[in-house]
Amino acid sequence: MGEQLKIYNHLYEPIGVALRDEVHQQGYWHEVFQCWVIEKVGNEWRIYLQLRSQTKKDYPGQFDITAAGHLLANEKVEDGIREMQEELGITAEFSQLTSLGIIPYVIDNDTIKDYEFAHVFLYELSGGLDAFTIQIDELDGIYYTKLEDFIRLAKKELEMLEVHGYYYDHLMKVNHAKNISLKDMSSLPAQYLNELVLRLRRKMEK
Repeated sequence: MGEQLKIYNHLYEPIGVALRDEVHQQGYWHEVFQCWVIEKVGNEWRIYLQLRSQTKKDYPGQFDITAAGHLLANEKVEDGIREMQEELGITAEFSQLTSLGIIPYVIDNDTIKDYEFAHVFLYELSGGLDAFTIQIDELDGIYYTKLEDFIRLAKKELEMLEVHGYYYDHLMKVNHAKNISLKDMSSLPAQYLNELVLRLRRKMEK
């Protein structure tokens, strides 16, 4: 028996429970937990991106939300905080997160029908890259970039984005910098990024 997820109609009304594979095959709406980790260094805000493992079934080797995962049928939104510990090695309390609300979005192609109600949060880090102990069967690496540049890329005002961080090569940690584009973040469609940017701006300006 695989993971079971609560499923919903497009109005966010519960309609039952289904296995995770069935959810993505049939295009059922379901809930996910997402947390973007940010950090202020001097006068500059940074945002952290995870590099998904090459062994992942969905979006292997893509840059993605710092920590994210499905909410299981028996879980509440608060339980999603486990993703922070499991994927990043960061112990945080749910009360330390800042909510950006729910962002519904769809990825529907030949590979996956992903209809998500995403509970999106921010977490303010201190300690930089050294604060992470990543789960290397889920992530290949962790990177940061300037938050302002990330926003500009999401709005298509930039074509490329410079990221800095590290990845693991056969358990060896390799410091690394590279330029990436939106094609390297295919798990994050424009529909989602546009709404995320609006809510990020609102929060950061307060």
